Amino acid sequence: MSNQTSAAKPTPGPRFERIALGSDRAAKIMAVRATIARVAEIDPAWRTANVVARAVQTDAPAMPMNDWELMNGARLRAIAVQAMLRQQRLEADLYVGLEGGFHSISVDGEWHTFLRGWAFVTDGSRESFGMSPSIEVPPAIVNDVVRGKRELGIVIDDFAGIRDVRSKQGAWGVLSRDLLTRSMSFEAALIAAFAPFYNPRLYQLPSGE
Repeated sequence: MSNQTSAAKPTPGPRFERIALGSDRAAKIMAVRATIARVAEIDPAWRTANVVARAVQTDAPAMPMNDWELMNGARLRAIAVQAMLRQQRLEADLYVGLEGGFHSISVDGEWHTFLRGWAFVTDGSRESFGMSPSIEVPPAIVNDVVRGKRELGIVIDDFAGIRDVRSKQGAWGVLSRDLLTRSMSFEAALIAAFAPFYNPRLYQLPSGE
């Protein structure tokens, strides 16, 4: 008899058939699809999931400048796509919002501005956030965005000499020389935000209070 104990398999959860994204941007759609494929490797319930992408309008700023604006923007996108689908008499298992922008912090009196993204996911009752990695933005680009009051996508197009960068590798790709693209950064945020839905046993544990 082997003295090795086999790892307990997670209890199968509900199948995910439709995941709605509040954007029709190619980089964001790619990020959701890639994340679903990764999650499906450990949870078969995700193997049948299809992405429904819709362009949505929200009251969030076009260029978020801090984490609160980023998180709120992602949440508003998810809520907007949920409302849009319901008007079309459609339902999804999960509703997703993705938002990218700046967050600045002072360290020893010196300000550093980072590009980062946030994901928000809800099934209509449970809600979850996830954040991407951060990459520092050169001061010249920050100044052009902040003082010039211009969207990052437009500024990056000018600096990179490429048209519509945000629909391709994004500012992430320009800053990291394509070692990290916009889509890849959102994948990390989505893996974090999806966690309560592919790892529900841990997230349903009592708080102990």
